[in-house]
Amino acid sequence: MTVALVRHGRTAWNLARLMQGRSDVPLDAHGRAQASAAADLLSRAQWHRIVSSPLARASETAELIADRLDGVDLVRDERFVERDYGEAEGMPVCEAHERWPDADYPDAEPMGRVIRRAIRALADAERGGADCIIVSHGTLLRAAVEELTGSPCPRILNGQVVLLERDAARRLTGRILSE
Repeated sequence: MTVALVRHGRTAWNLARLMQGRSDVPLDAHGRAQASAAADLLSRAQWHRIVSSPLARASETAELIADRLDGVDLVRDERFVERDYGEAEGMPVCEAHERWPDADYPDAEPMGRVIRRAIRALADAERGGADCIIVSHGTLLRAAVEELTGSPCPRILNGQVVLLERDAARRLTGRILSE
């Protein structure tokens, strides 16, 4: 079984390097182009379902992908929303890292909770046994890949696709796809 993890396309906040979290920021024109490129890449395989974060940037990315794939159901799952960054939300990334170098942002969702939420949601998406696409957010996806594979995951770029595949022994491996 294969799960394709897709980080949403770029937004104005991504371009400005602002902590985006739960803020519902739409895709910009470049982000829509990234989503279309991901759709082109994913259209080379057979998929049965797309599960998306309900936030606008992920939802629009998922819709652009779904438009290229015939007969694929698109559902939204609240558990795939990005981490709530608390006081760091909307702040320039460099400023947030200077103020809280350990990423322990005041009033933020604890990373352990983000990881547990992502793992449960991915397990539910996998239960159907069919290959599926998950459209979500950078922190949530990277943390899930690291937890599931036991290996470090580099930053996932906007519009990038990561494939998670189970081998015969049910071990997961992940690899980043690019055109």
